[in-house]
Amino acid sequence: MNEEPVGYRKLTVWHRADDMARRVYLATRDFPKEETYGLTAQLRRAALSVPTNIVEGYGRQGRKELRHFVNISLGSLAETKYLLYFSSCLHYLPSEQYTELNNLTEEVGRLLWSFYESLAAQARSESA
Repeated sequence: MNEEPVGYRKLTVWHRADDMARRVYLATRDFPKEETYGLTAQLRRAALSVPTNIVEGYGRQGRKELRHFVNISLGSLAETKYLLYFSSCLHYLPSEQYTELNNLTEEVGRLLWSFYESLAAQARSESA
């Protein structure tokens, strides 16, 4: 049985955010053990918050709430970007891996912002 994707699974932004979260989880496996409850946990939570807030927004009632959760995703993405930078400064991430993850966060950011703007435009047209 091959079902069509529904809701958030149709979104490129969700797929890329999901990929980003997975890659962050894999990258943090090599962080020092003393960071398990510190930087590792914080970075993982921030990265995972990006796709999960898209999912949660889709589970709510209406575009206004979806837009609110996409906005939260944007904040979580900013936190992820900073924590990746901080991890790189501590030499927990090799420069090539940091560059790849940073490029992916930039892509997710562009996609998220476009999605947020499209939801805002729909809200404006519906209220006009």
